[in-house]
Order: sequence, then structure tokens, then C-alpha cells
Amino acid sequence: MIMGSFDALLTAANEGEAVPESGRPIANQHEPDDLADDLRVAVLKLARRIRAEKADDELSDSQYSVLAYLVREGPRTLSELSGYEQVTPPSMNRTVNHLATAGYVARKTSDEDRRKVWFSATDEGRRIVQLTRARRDSWLDEKLEELDPQARTELAAATTILRKLAES
Repeated sequence: MIMGSFDALLTAANEGEAVPESGRPIANQHEPDDLADDLRVAVLKLARRIRAEKADDELSDSQYSVLAYLVREGPRTLSELSGYEQVTPPSMNRTVNHLATAGYVARKTSDEDRRKVWFSATDEGRRIVQLTRARRDSWLDEKLEELDPQARTELAAATTILRKLAES
């Protein structure tokens, strides 16, 4: 059975139904391979759906990621940004060029080393990140409100486990 949408999952969860990607009942998924498959698909679909909520639909996911990184971590060089995104410097150069053209990123040549260029988020770039985060939080808050209290309690417990998995 293929999940049609997050809304369908919420409906099923509220009605006590189990609708994993594999079609196997969740209660019977004790095998790590079965659980891993269903969990991977569910987490990726949820992440994709959350990423769809953004303030500028013209930004790619990687462009938004770089912009959010600059907002969170402050000015960075092209090399540092390339390392963070695990892409080549020419690829990152295209990304920051797009962000600069959109007015979201500013370039500043280093005073100490004229060959080094620092990239930082502009006020507009910071605004786009704040709006995107607000849209994503709002969408997720709305979906969580549709869950019954028991489902939210279970999801809160699962969040702790998911965080541990992500940090391992």
C-alpha cells in the first residue's frame, strides 16, 4: 500500500489504522529491515513535504540550505560553504551567485587576504529564512493539531528516538 499523503497518514493514525509504505501492519514490524524501510520512506516523505513550504519558491533546496547556514553560522568562505554542502567549489560558486543576484547574500573581500571572499546573508536573506521557518512550523503545527492526544504523545516519544538516530 502506498501512502497518498501526510493527510492520509494523519487520518489513519487518528482512526487507529496502520498505513506503512510496505503494507505490513506496524504492530508486526519487529524486524529491523522492515522497520528501516518504512521509517526511511516516511521520514523522507515528511522532510520533502516540509521543505515544500518556503517563502521563495524560486530557491532550490540546496540554495535555501546555504542561505540558512549563513544565517545560522555567519559569514563563510566559498571553501567552507562547499565543504558544508559537500559540493565542488564551482558548484557552490553557482549557488552563491544565484543567492547574490536574488539579493539574499553579500560578498566581501577579506582585508587580510584579497584572494579570500566572505559570503554573508543580507537582511533580505535573513527575512526569507525567517519566513520559510515560520511557514514550515505553521504547516507542521496545523498537522500536529489534527492528531489525537495519544498520537501526539507517541510522536513526542518517537522524536527523541529519531533525534538519537540522526545524531549517531
